[in-house]
Amino acid sequence: MSGERFCLLIIGGYGTFGGRLARLLGDEPRLRLLVAGRSLEKADDFVADLRTPKDGAEGLGSNNLGALVQAVRFDRDGDLTEQLTRLRPDLVVDASGPFQSFGKDAYKVAEACIDLGIDYADIADSTGFVAGVSGLDAAAKAQGTFALSGLSSLPALSFAALDAMAPHFSRVESVAAGIAPSPHVKIGLNVVRAIATYAGKKVPVLRDGQPASGRGLIDAMRVTVAPPGVKPLRSRKFLLVDAPDLKLLPARFANLKSSFTGVGTEPQPLQHLLSLVARLVHLRLLPSLLPFSRLLQRGSHAFAIGEHRGGMFVRIGGLDQKGERLTSGWHLIAEGDDGPFIPVIGVEALVRRRLSGVRPENGARPAAGELQLEDFEAAFRRFSITSGIRMENEAARQPLYRQILGSAWEQLPPAISALHAGGARVASGRARIERGGGLLARIVAGVIGFPRAGEDVPVTVRFVPDGDKEIWTRDFGGKIFRSLQVEGKGRDRHLLAEVFGPFRVLMALVPDRGKLRLVVRGWRFCGLPLPMFLAPGGDTYEEERDGRFHFHVEIGGRLTGLVVRYTGWLVVE
Repeated sequence: MSGERFCLLIIGGYGTFGGRLARLLGDEPRLRLLVAGRSLEKADDFVADLRTPKDGAEGLGSNNLGALVQAVRFDRDGDLTEQLTRLRPDLVVDASGPFQSFGKDAYKVAEACIDLGIDYADIADSTGFVAGVSGLDAAAKAQGTFALSGLSSLPALSFAALDAMAPHFSRVESVAAGIAPSPHVKIGLNVVRAIATYAGKKVPVLRDGQPASGRGLIDAMRVTVAPPGVKPLRSRKFLLVDAPDLKLLPARFANLKSSFTGVGTEPQPLQHLLSLVARLVHLRLLPSLLPFSRLLQRGSHAFAIGEHRGGMFVRIGGLDQKGERLTSGWHLIAEGDDGPFIPVIGVEALVRRRLSGVRPENGARPAAGELQLEDFEAAFRRFSITSGIRMENEAARQPLYRQILGSAWEQLPPAISALHAGGARVASGRARIERGGGLLARIVAGVIGFPRAGEDVPVTVRFVPDGDKEIWTRDFGGKIFRSLQVEGKGRDRHLLAEVFGPFRVLMALVPDRGKLRLVVRGWRFCGLPLPMFLAPGGDTYEEERDGRFHFHVEIGGRLTGLVVRYTGWLVVE
């Protein structure tokens, strides 16, 4: 180590990803942090901005700047040996790119680091670049250094999730992974250029256990990103992208039959348009989308429509330890501006482990499997990032609510879990009922059969299982109305669907500080989707009070106003 502080040089340190890494590590007093790039002026401006206190995620490091931060000029096309010798870093992190376009001297920075005995890491997402770094393995071992490539979401985080799920399987046959960025995140030009290089081109995948050629940004799969106990992202199509996982997976799982890595962006119509343009490349009507990179970037910024949330998934299919079919999925959702930090969290974890004395083995290799899921989850706690694992197709299906909640089921108070324990059961108690006074509200309440207003009304609820469904029959003082509850399918996966006559209301089950909230995420009339802004809403939740199950159900809308609100308690007989 150089002096008393560990010296970290970030190439592209004022760029999209390098800047975020600097913010993550800015609070570390054991670091001498060199923010590097071709423009010393831009590096100086970034360091000055980093030292300015801020709010939110962008304030990371700024408000507690313990690292010694310096702006330096570094030109990857210049004399690397002279620059590295002068700066004397202990670790170089390349956060520039796009790595897809580095050409024949792609590894010159890594090679220069190895020659000088300096450790190296990068956040490359180029399949060829990440897989090819192993060619430097012998030289790195001889010099006593490490060179890790791909410390990004794919493959470092995706393989950490795979390693967490793999022990449940005796045989892994399919792996799919995907990233769903928030539409409000400003995508960097280098990221767009990287994607444009393979849009409409051949992407190597596995099909039926054999190498095959997929079509970049054309082939697709639909996925709902839904960590247990969190409002899922809107169901969306993920378009095939060229990621290092596709090259590395066959070596990890000998019996692998299919592989897929994708990106699912919002708004989806804009993604569909991008896919159509990629088909022009596939049909050789356009040579490449690379010349249109800046236009594509501007289009993504101009149409920032949708929820400010992003996510990621990794899914495994195969056989469990008993030889039965099993599908397991790891899901992640990041709220607001927190998602863009995920691609550099792997590097942050590596640096903090290095500062604590945990050093990777010498040698050059892809970073797949280098970190464990726990390393990432420890960093997630600094953000509004939630992740979890679902056993999505278990041989013995669990009760409805437990199936939807997955591991979040364990967060429920005993009175709530007892009511939703499954099987035929009866619960009784008392309720207070309020009804809306508007004409439309009265019509809706009459069509569905909601009870009339009343105080201290006796209530009985009968739960009857019917395959994967539950029939709820509610009796409010002799007024009976029924609904059917089932887990959503297809684009409604991981949501609770409750059917009232011709209406189907889709809700997320969200544990929240002792309550189970039911958050409306969509609705249908006779199977036809209806506008979300007209969806029935209200504050609906279940909770335990004094050891007893309590409910608070509120149904209303913009057009109807309050339709019905009923609150009370139940005890399972």
